[in-house]
Amino acid sequence: MKRAALSASRAKDFKQCPLRFRYLMVDKLPEPPSSAAVRGTLVHAVLERIFDLPAAARDEGAAQELVGPQWDELAQKRPEVHELFAEAGDVDAFLSQARALVSNYFRLENPQRLDPTARERFVEVELGSGVLLRGFVDRIDTAPNGAVRVVDYKTGKAPSPRFTEEALFQMRFYALMLWRLDGVAPARLQLIYLGDGRTLTLDPHTDDLLAFEAELDQLWDRIEDAARREDFRPRKTPLCPWCSFQEFCPEFGGTIPPIPEEGLESLLAARRSSLDRS
Repeated sequence: MKRAALSASRAKDFKQCPLRFRYLMVDKLPEPPSSAAVRGTLVHAVLERIFDLPAAARDEGAAQELVGPQWDELAQKRPEVHELFAEAGDVDAFLSQARALVSNYFRLENPQRLDPTARERFVEVELGSGVLLRGFVDRIDTAPNGAVRVVDYKTGKAPSPRFTEEALFQMRFYALMLWRLDGVAPARLQLIYLGDGRTLTLDPHTDDLLAFEAELDQLWDRIEDAARREDFRPRKTPLCPWCSFQEFCPEFGGTIPPIPEEGLESLLAARRSSLDRS
């Protein structure tokens, strides 16, 4: 049985709606692709590949030339994305939007002056409590003095001040993983919003990361409690209209299906005990 791990996305899902978390983490229900999500995947791929080029060649023109080939590669790997486009012109409009986001990136950073130490880095680390964390970090930069900056690209617009802390949740998650894995706490966390050309930064302290680790431990306690009781209750929020699982949600007149035992067992076996770790 594969051990379950908590990602930043699934942690946010549980906080938003435990039932949505269940469908994604326990039932493993697939989410249909959305044009926004696919566009984000495409733009991320372009911004990753631009750093394969020599520094002097990393200009906007070179990045725009990557859009077409990266789209072809994405569509080949995920043929279902074609269902998003009824007509050929829809694809052209989609690619134009992606190109505009790539252009916005060059208003915010000059990749010719950057030398990332990691791109799309897979990170997996076990906390002292036995909770396993997992995720992909878009980019890691290391300064000459050893200071680490974690960068994440967002293709939407920056949040209002009211939702800033929620936006930084994912970055704290990455910072905690890297700190526990590498022994060095990132000096800066940076979100780059390509939708409106804004950035959001946070310089975390180890005390902050310790508090965040305790928050995740408590969150996993709540997840385990819901699993033991087989009670993942829906929570209605303003995001509900965009949820893919309305047909299985009582808030929309749907019926919750029986919970799959295999997925439940995997979740309950995810946290390793102190005896397992000794």
